[in-house]
Amino acid sequence: MFKKPLHNLKTSAPLRSSDRRKLKQRVINSFSISAEDADVLVPDGILSIKFSTHLDEHGVAYLSPDGDPVWFTIGKGSEDLIPTVYTLWKNTKLLPFVSTPKAVIPILVGGADLMIPGIIHCSTSLREGQLVSVSKYERKGDTPTLSPPLAVGTMAVSSDQLHDGGKEKGKGVLILHTWKDYLWGMGSKIDAPEDVPLTAGDDPGSDGDDANSESAETGTVTESATEAIASLSVSEDVPSASAPLQPVPTYAAEEVTSLLNKALIHAIATTLASLPTSSFPIPAATFYTSHILPNRPNFPALVLEPAAGLPPSDSNEYNGPSPQDITIKSSSHKSLSTFLKAAEKGGLLTTKAPPKGELVITSVNGSHPDVQGHKTFVTVRDVEQKAAKKAMREDREKERQAAANVEVEVKELWKPHLSSVDLFQAMGGSTSNLYSLQEVRTLLNSYIASQDLVNKHEPAFIDLDAALVSCILSTQGSGKSKGKNKVPATQETEFMRREELSKNVVEKMQRWYQVRAEGKDTVIKKGQLNPIQVAMKMRQGRKASTLITGFEPFYIDAEEMAEDLRKACAGATSISPVPGKPANSGMEVLVQGKQSKAVVDYLTGKGVPKKWIQVTDAIGKK
Repeated sequence: MFKKPLHNLKTSAPLRSSDRRKLKQRVINSFSISAEDADVLVPDGILSIKFSTHLDEHGVAYLSPDGDPVWFTIGKGSEDLIPTVYTLWKNTKLLPFVSTPKAVIPILVGGADLMIPGIIHCSTSLREGQLVSVSKYERKGDTPTLSPPLAVGTMAVSSDQLHDGGKEKGKGVLILHTWKDYLWGMGSKIDAPEDVPLTAGDDPGSDGDDANSESAETGTVTESATEAIASLSVSEDVPSASAPLQPVPTYAAEEVTSLLNKALIHAIATTLASLPTSSFPIPAATFYTSHILPNRPNFPALVLEPAAGLPPSDSNEYNGPSPQDITIKSSSHKSLSTFLKAAEKGGLLTTKAPPKGELVITSVNGSHPDVQGHKTFVTVRDVEQKAAKKAMREDREKERQAAANVEVEVKELWKPHLSSVDLFQAMGGSTSNLYSLQEVRTLLNSYIASQDLVNKHEPAFIDLDAALVSCILSTQGSGKSKGKNKVPATQETEFMRREELSKNVVEKMQRWYQVRAEGKDTVIKKGQLNPIQVAMKMRQGRKASTLITGFEPFYIDAEEMAEDLRKACAGATSISPVPGKPANSGMEVLVQGKQSKAVVDYLTGKGVPKKWIQVTDAIGKK
């Protein structure tokens, strides 16, 4: 939701004391916490700021006095408070949680939702639509660890459905906000608290004097994570963190070294060998994180089966070790410099150790026999890029659907008025309702049929009864009551064509209009709705300009449109009241140059139907 920058950001404003108390009470009621805990999460001096997401979803963020977003709502007028990760780092017990492998977290940060196969643990009795936090599950050596919350979302299914009945596909959690997204980036960007071990009693903050050096924040996370283990609900095929771990195939140190070598060879064969010489030297740490780690096999057991073998499996799914187990610390070298020196001795690359500073890689050997004979495999980078592309496709589809849903619907309406009131009473219609043109014709046709008014000699004509004559020949509310436009009372009073009759009845009614769009308040007003006027004129001598008026009924803000057109047209824009009209009757946006196409594209992009945009070109006309 916040994978792209926020826009339409308003100026933040401090909450009044009464509003802060109301917000605090909402937090207490929504999350069942004490008033003391709520004071920490809704501090004095809290501010609010309005925003829109890249999907034009309106929301409100609440900021701490330091500027960290602590709560937010999505949807105009929404009362559903959602905590940010900054808030969850202060109180990890605020929401139930699910855990997911370390490799999935970057995908969530990129904007994807959490799929069911990616859920390892979850709190019990979660219902569909319930707010949850998402933590990272990782095994460090033989110790499973859990991170503080790194994302917030709503359950797409209940916890009973996650691994029930073989349903292992589809979305598990709909992600709303993550660590390192643009909402998080509005704050101080502090480092996340440390991961905590899940093994009972192994609390990193409980070792003698070291406990005094641990931050209170880390201690809170440790305590909360330890307590949370008791309520974990784990699928049958995933080892429980609070129970003895099932045997998982692991690699010996020499096997990890071999896999790292294969990752290095794969990197040289696919990308490094084709880099220009100007790309070198590359610092050792950068070389490791940007080239070796991403090129680790995503399914390492398919490249090198562990000496201990793989556990039996009745499915065709991969059930070997994770690529996250393949690290320098797990190898026989233990240090990166030793590994790179061994690779240099094998002729794969050359290094240089400056007198001061870290080791650098100066070149790679693309003609090495191991590189030339290398067989490619699916890497960690391949899987992450595929997931990122899928997430981008899903986001584009969401944006397309959002754009389709935002189209403004305009409906012209009519209300019985003056002489037409008696006719509608005779037809059995309500005199206070608003009717579309089709509804007026339907009601009139029903009346004609019930009164048997179709002319016996010419079916295209309707015999007029007293109610119809009284309506269409009345001068009340008609602009045709004077002069030569007046209809003589003795002329054409016996029959009339059906279409002409409908037209005459509608002319005696009062005009209204309705404008509505998804997520907007429906507007219903008296009067005739006119199209948006886009007029190109010459101003101040020979300067062409484009003037836009009459856009307010279509949910378009003058300031926002002027700013957007300024960027789109790369020219100056200005806003002023429409000249010659009363105050508050509308604004006029001026854009430099002949910009009718850009303006029409902008208006249609905002959902305005083309039939409600009228373009005139007065340039060159006298």
